Amino acid sequence: MARKKQAAKKPVKEASSSDEEEIDSQTPGAEPIDSDEDASSSDDGSEEEEEDDEEYDSEAVDEDGDDDDDDASSVEVSDEYDNDSDEFEEQGSSDDEEDRLQRQHDLEESDEDVEILEDIDVVDAPRNWPKAAAAGSKRGGDGKKVDTAAAPDQDVNNPAAAAWMHTDNLSSDDEDDSGEMNRIGRIPLHWYDEYDHIGYDGHGKKVVKDKNSSAGKDLLDQVIDAADNNEAEGGGKFTVYDALNARDVTLTPRQIELIRRLQGGAFAHPEHDANPDYIDYFSGVDPMKSGLNSDRYEKKSRFQPSKWEKLQVRRLLHRLKCGSINMDYLEGKVRDMNDLVKRSDGEDSDKPFQLWKGDEEDELALRKGPQHMPAPKVPPPGHAFSYNPPGEYLPTEEELKEWEDMDPSDRPYGHFVPKKFDNLRSVGAYEHAVKERFERCLDLYLCPRAMKRRLNIDPESLVPQLPKASDLRPFPTTKCIEYCVPGKQDETVMVRCLSVSPDGQFLVSGDEAGVVRLWEVQTSRLLKSWDLNKFIDNGEEDTSEDTKKPIAAIEWNPNRSHHCLLAAIGKCAIVISTGTGRLDDAEVTDALLSAASSCKDGGNISPDSRAAKAVKWSSLRKKKKESDKATISAFGDKSGPVALLRTNRDVSSVRWHRKGDYFVTVSPKAMAAAVLIHQLSKVSSQQPFGKMKGEAQLACFHPQKPFLFVASKEHVRIYHLVKQVMVKRLLSGCRHISSLDVHTSGDHLVVGSLDRRLVWFDMDLANTPYKTLKYHERALRSVGFHPRYPLMASASDDGSIHVFHSMVYSDLMRNPLIVPVKVLRGHSPVNSLGALSMVFHPTQPWLFSCGADGRIHLFQDL
Repeated sequence: MARKKQAAKKPVKEASSSDEEEIDSQTPGAEPIDSDEDASSSDDGSEEEEEDDEEYDSEAVDEDGDDDDDDASSVEVSDEYDNDSDEFEEQGSSDDEEDRLQRQHDLEESDEDVEILEDIDVVDAPRNWPKAAAAGSKRGGDGKKVDTAAAPDQDVNNPAAAAWMHTDNLSSDDEDDSGEMNRIGRIPLHWYDEYDHIGYDGHGKKVVKDKNSSAGKDLLDQVIDAADNNEAEGGGKFTVYDALNARDVTLTPRQIELIRRLQGGAFAHPEHDANPDYIDYFSGVDPMKSGLNSDRYEKKSRFQPSKWEKLQVRRLLHRLKCGSINMDYLEGKVRDMNDLVKRSDGEDSDKPFQLWKGDEEDELALRKGPQHMPAPKVPPPGHAFSYNPPGEYLPTEEELKEWEDMDPSDRPYGHFVPKKFDNLRSVGAYEHAVKERFERCLDLYLCPRAMKRRLNIDPESLVPQLPKASDLRPFPTTKCIEYCVPGKQDETVMVRCLSVSPDGQFLVSGDEAGVVRLWEVQTSRLLKSWDLNKFIDNGEEDTSEDTKKPIAAIEWNPNRSHHCLLAAIGKCAIVISTGTGRLDDAEVTDALLSAASSCKDGGNISPDSRAAKAVKWSSLRKKKKESDKATISAFGDKSGPVALLRTNRDVSSVRWHRKGDYFVTVSPKAMAAAVLIHQLSKVSSQQPFGKMKGEAQLACFHPQKPFLFVASKEHVRIYHLVKQVMVKRLLSGCRHISSLDVHTSGDHLVVGSLDRRLVWFDMDLANTPYKTLKYHERALRSVGFHPRYPLMASASDDGSIHVFHSMVYSDLMRNPLIVPVKVLRGHSPVNSLGALSMVFHPTQPWLFSCGADGRIHLFQDL
């Protein structure tokens, strides 16, 4: 049995017709065209193994050493590798070398002589192709040169010979005129393994796989079929498998001859002349004589001004303006400007000049090259270095002994010892002069130096230019009215909170004793007082000093038609009717408070809800005295506490919704029930959070949107009440938030903290502070915006109130303008507590404040 081996050959591009397919085979028995001595001949009886970078398939190689087969063996190439060999992804028809190497086939070649094709005469084929002859010579059908001028009758255009030897009649190897070949392109062929077709042709029809092809046969069956085909058809037929079209293709003699010539190292066409004779063309300066480029038009750039010359002129003008050159240099009188410098130096060499002008460092700094860094200057000598120093500079014997034990660097004057001489002529040479100079040069050489640029900037220029305070009026400037809180002469009742009615006529305050007082703003007259300690313990009166609790927060209803207020004391929040409304307002207020004044069994709270365990409503209509029922207005029907809400923990903050029906209470120690939302008209409550993150300190409603702001000690979280999700979390950077207020636009928020910080948030900008102000010396107790004017204020324990001009623009591209305009002082600190609360007048640029000293002030713009 013939010896089988695998070899990888260069693939040939697929021909356009059915006779020209992609093949990777070598024609057996044909002689190579190259005349090198190393080329192998077919008469030797064996072929040398050709080396390639591809790995041999161990199963495809059969080395039995059997030389019994003397007939010509056909070589068949297949794209089907064995299942145990390396799997390569079929990429279809491709010109890339890597893709072609993946489609290499197993070869079987016999070690005996192979039969030479009968129709091809390659014995007389020339080994060394001569240079192409001059015009008029061609090759005949046998491949020999024929002089057409000497033998015009000889046929040099033999179609039979040109079929495999001469130029193709086709215009391209990639043409498919009939459009019957596969047109899928670079698509992996294994995608069609489960189908009966291999792709689609140019007409959109399926290219059906040939069932009789060698695709599904192993290598042994392919060799047997190839031998049978050669015996049946008379030999000389070579069949290859076209993987792209899934069919077997028989190579034509012309294709075999082309492959043989390419493998032999020759050109595919025998008439190709790789080394034509050189034709010497005459080229000279005159284009009319040379003839080269004589028919070309002049370039457009030849008729336009030169940009390079324009650049040169600009450079020369610049140098002339700077003084580096002069007109003599431009006119050619002087070839080099250095000649003029030398000439001027020679003329002025006899004139005196200064040795040290003082601007040497400036000249070195202006020169080109690396930046000059001047050496540090040696400090000037002092009195001790004089030849006749004062007596206090002369060392004693004890000091001299101490200096000898010390290092020279630690001595007061280094190596130098002060001495006294009678005159300057008696001063000898300094023994350490060379040593000190060497050490200084060594320091300058080894110690690195860096140039430090000093910026001469005026500090006043860094301060932003703020408008004048007089241009930002109106704002409160002067204390005009003081509201005197009644009490004992020796005692001062601390006023903790304030609130103003929406019309600005009445002021309400809450003090340390648990008393709510109603004031008239214009006259500072006390109109009404309610002691809420009588109602917080199940309605039983207990006026002992130990059990009295302060008013933690108080808030007037923001609706002008609702004349009622809300006060927080202990664990309760009490709704109080002020009785200050007119006829229409009194009816609306009575309708609002009717359900609360007659509530029973804890209010209209569902027993299954979370709020049922956290809060209970109760009516206070029957608990009031007749004296408390007297109203201020003639149209008022109710006055005094109306309803009470009892929670599990102390209430620290209460805030109304802008419509005046809902309000929120905050109990910091109540954990999940810290924030409760109540509806006054329906006497109902709800607990919005099942779990609270952190300890809630404050809460307020958004003025326009269904948002709820909840402030913990360090963060402010914004919740959407309808969607029940958290919208944003604001990072204040404070340690303990003490106050909170929202701008009337709803886009800005101001936060005060106990660590003296006033933080402004622009919620459309980021979740970090837009501005952080730190003007107060102690903790901030209250901050707030004016509902109408661009004003903001903050009250602190230092007893002062800072008023700011805070303009918020409707243009989103402009940042808010914050300018401090006034510092109001009127409260004296008591027990480290100063101004505890402040509130703006709703319609005027006025400000109310209260403090630990028991005073209530009204500041107006005068």
